[in-house]
Amino acid sequence: MRDELMGKEPCDYDFCTPLKPDEIEERIRAHGKRAIKIGNRVGKMFGTIGFTIRGTLVEITSFRGETYDGESRKPDVEYGVTLEEDLSRRDFTINAIAMRGDRIIDPYNGLEDIRGKTIRAVGASPKARFKEDPLRLLRACRFAAQLEFDIEQHTSDAMVKQAHSILRVSKERWAQEMDKLLMSGCPVNGLCYMQSSGLLAFMFPELSLQHEYDQVSTYHQYPLWTHTMLVVKHSPLDINLRWAALLHDIGKPFVAVWKEKPKRKSYVKHDLLSADIVRKYAAHMKWSKERTDTVVDLVLNHMQENSPLREADLKAH
Repeated sequence: MRDELMGKEPCDYDFCTPLKPDEIEERIRAHGKRAIKIGNRVGKMFGTIGFTIRGTLVEITSFRGETYDGESRKPDVEYGVTLEEDLSRRDFTINAIAMRGDRIIDPYNGLEDIRGKTIRAVGASPKARFKEDPLRLLRACRFAAQLEFDIEQHTSDAMVKQAHSILRVSKERWAQEMDKLLMSGCPVNGLCYMQSSGLLAFMFPELSLQHEYDQVSTYHQYPLWTHTMLVVKHSPLDINLRWAALLHDIGKPFVAVWKEKPKRKSYVKHDLLSADIVRKYAAHMKWSKERTDTVVDLVLNHMQENSPLREADLKAH
């Protein structure tokens, strides 16, 4: 719905219905389609059944309410609610819009926020929304990157207060959201919100040290965080290169040595340490061996003349 209202071609289609999951599944099969349990069986547990039509995935979700216990991201689900009640459980106003026929149902003024390029949590308490599901913290940053929107102030303030709760989310889910963020049109927007909200300190603490870190280098005119953001911005649209761009200098603050003549810092072997840190993150996020080896190699050799990151790195000096 959001993409259509923004004039974009949707990449998938989401419908909602008062029917329960078993009834949705029966209707899909009755029309000769194979019902797909989104997320294996987990999707059905939370009311979502899918099918494909001409190669496009269509997801149908039962109207539902959700109750969280404050510990798990998996809510208790209640069926038999209204569409308006279903929309009230959504994360952000721009995602809490539905269409019934030609009528737009927009109880939280999501259309206005789309026009204003604003990400705003649904409801009166953004903090409560993030406590329900801390992955929403990272999703806010990802939407900021994909849509080039700004995060509304109260929502942003709540992110700062709840940043620590991202540790309740599996690191595999971190990786999924980060992949989308890094492959977006404006990854720097999302990464800067990760830094300002405090998310970065909990997710990638070594990377968070780059903010306002003065390189004091004859080779670099920018502070380290700015340099890294520029390398990400100018790197090719390839997920391994984007990850390598983000992490290529992550070891720098730990190997810095002050030189009196001339007065500057040197960073000998920062490439080796950066590669080691990348391996740690790769294991946490359960990357494939192929991705791990590729990104580690890119980071290890990012200063070589033939490095695919070389051009982006030079633009950020």
